[in-house]
Amino acid sequence: MSDGYTIVDLNELEAFPYHQRGGQKLLPIQRITNFRAAGMNGWIGDASEPLVPEHAEDSDNEELYVVVQGRATFTVDGGSFDAPAGTLVHALPGELRSAKSEEPRTIVAAIGATIGRPFDNPGWTSFVVADALRREGRIDEARVAVAEMLALHPDAWHAPYNAACFESLAGDGDAAFAYLRRARAMDPEGVKPFLAEDSDLDPIRDDPHFQELLA
Repeated sequence: MSDGYTIVDLNELEAFPYHQRGGQKLLPIQRITNFRAAGMNGWIGDASEPLVPEHAEDSDNEELYVVVQGRATFTVDGGSFDAPAGTLVHALPGELRSAKSEEPRTIVAAIGATIGRPFDNPGWTSFVVADALRREGRIDEARVAVAEMLALHPDAWHAPYNAACFESLAGDGDAAFAYLRRARAMDPEGVKPFLAEDSDLDPIRDDPHFQELLA
């Protein structure tokens, strides 16, 4: 990396399991490069492994997938097709898409944006990285990723809320409650349904402070 540009070898990037979905392995391109014009990340998988998590964009976001190496099978709105290296797949908003690897170390890069709207990094990449690092016991590194997520969205309640989920699972109840109070102050109605149902908060649910948040 220089002062003006970044060079990344996707085969050398650390991959992070996306545990909140199906364990697909994320290559955090956005986080490494600080690319800001659009959303951009990658997925890597060995033969017959899930590659791109099944999802449909619930906004006007379009995605372009580039098969960088290996071979994948894509499924878009129920139709499946072979996608060897060099294939580009353009998925429109609302289309249900997923992919699986057909060869070892298949890599797919994904770029997403909404026409006419400046890109606003949602910070989900940092949370996936933080959660994966936490599960490996790399707590200090994980908290760096949490801090990145909070810095990206200082005015959005979901950032401190997700930070609270992280701290709940990491075993720091005091920090979790501090983040929950911050999130609740920002948007009480937005936070309330998650407080009642989110299993990430189970480690602190019996604490008397939790009932205060529900009140």
